[in-house]
Amino acid sequence: MLAGRILIIYASYGDGHLQAARAIRDALQRQGIEASRIRLVDLMAQASPLLNEVSRRFYMHSYSKLPTLYGWVYDRTRPMKHDSLFGGWLHSFGKEKLRRLLLTERPDAVVYTFPVFAAPASRTKAYPHVPTSAVVTDFDLHCRWVHPHVDRYFVATAELKTELVKLGIADRRITVSGIPIKPSFAELQPNPQWYAKYGFPEDRPIVLVMAGAAGVMPDVPEVCEALLEDKAVHIALVCGRNETLAASLRIRFQHQLAETGGRLHLFGYVETIHELMAIADCLVTKPGGITLSEGLAAGLPLFIYRPVPGQEKHNALFLHSKGAAQIARHPQELSAAIRSLLHNPIQLAVHRQAARALGRSGAADTVALDILQQCLIMEEASSPTHY
Repeated sequence: MLAGRILIIYASYGDGHLQAARAIRDALQRQGIEASRIRLVDLMAQASPLLNEVSRRFYMHSYSKLPTLYGWVYDRTRPMKHDSLFGGWLHSFGKEKLRRLLLTERPDAVVYTFPVFAAPASRTKAYPHVPTSAVVTDFDLHCRWVHPHVDRYFVATAELKTELVKLGIADRRITVSGIPIKPSFAELQPNPQWYAKYGFPEDRPIVLVMAGAAGVMPDVPEVCEALLEDKAVHIALVCGRNETLAASLRIRFQHQLAETGGRLHLFGYVETIHELMAIADCLVTKPGGITLSEGLAAGLPLFIYRPVPGQEKHNALFLHSKGAAQIARHPQELSAAIRSLLHNPIQLAVHRQAARALGRSGAADTVALDILQQCLIMEEASSPTHY
């Protein structure tokens, strides 16, 4: 039985890192770890609230308003070393906060779903070594994730494991777990009640369009208009927390909304997104690691619309290379690709199989069990030997 706590460190740059942290927390609780002994920490937000807010807003604006600049910075820093000037600066954030957390909480393990390792703080003389794990939340590897003070790496694919091995990380320290998602995606099957719950007919194709947690996918109105040209298609549009986007769409599509007899179903943030994915025939999305992992676990053909340079573009290209995703850059191109697939049952089945082949719905449990095993090994190593 573990005596201390487990710290899960995340960051609020997008929603995915928090979702992964929560999935791991829930998996630990399913293994019998009490909720009070698991602490989720937004390290940057707690260490420096003002700097966190400024940098978070800069990230969101550069990502959505200046994607070319964001992609250039991402690609230029992708091979960076942890001890480079820039790498060392990035990993210094939250150093003092983490040091205090380690000394006061005395955790048995530290898990990162965001690569801000605050490295020196985790190896102080005042506190012994704590098993440290990094859970990579994309299908692409930025070397910011690579650090000598990380004991275990959990990655989405065998290709990422190969990359880490080439960078000098021992094979035994890397687990191909997938990206942690909610357990509701395990063996997900359509439930007839969900069609009625969300107002969809069971005999019409459903295209699920997810604009992202912040609702920032571009050209959402134009995408909907192009999709609605197919009279058989119903659209489930999830706007996330972007209330402005939802309000503008309600005005623009007032005659096409489901409540007025149309085929456009509009949603805000959907906690039970697995239900919509289960009844959908395909998914249109921005290529965040969590949403893509959920779509793969649900066996959905993926359509990635205008991926921005950086990790999301690399995510899209990887899944496209595996036959699990198509990439479109214009609404009509997207609509034509979806129509072609929906009206070809054989190709639809092929794409579903490609998605399922990459899906790993049990990733959170894999991570949780490995972490607990590390803790057990450390506990046994520190226990006195009796003869």
